[in-house]
Amino acid sequence: MEALAHRVARHRETIALTVEGHVAALLVSPRVLEDLEDTLAVADYRRRKAEGTLEPGVPHEEVRRLLGLSFDPSPSQSGSRNFRRLPTGSPE
Repeated sequence: MEALAHRVARHRETIALTVEGHVAALLVSPRVLEDLEDTLAVADYRRRKAEGTLEPGVPHEEVRRLLGLSFDPSPSQSGSRNFRRLPTGSPE
């Protein structure tokens, strides 16, 4: 079983375990499962948006505040924006 687990992890391969010729379980790489979950979440978002049932989101500023992140709007030397963690209890 350990060899199968290594194979699944290394090659992103899914292996079906059968009982009497019927699939009883699947060994799936966590990365494959995460990709599937992401794909489903995006499909659900698009469906709800198309149906007009998408609820309002949380503004980026609020998320940054909740995560304790501050945003520096000036580009860094690499051209990307800079985020930094705020000290605990910071009002920013």
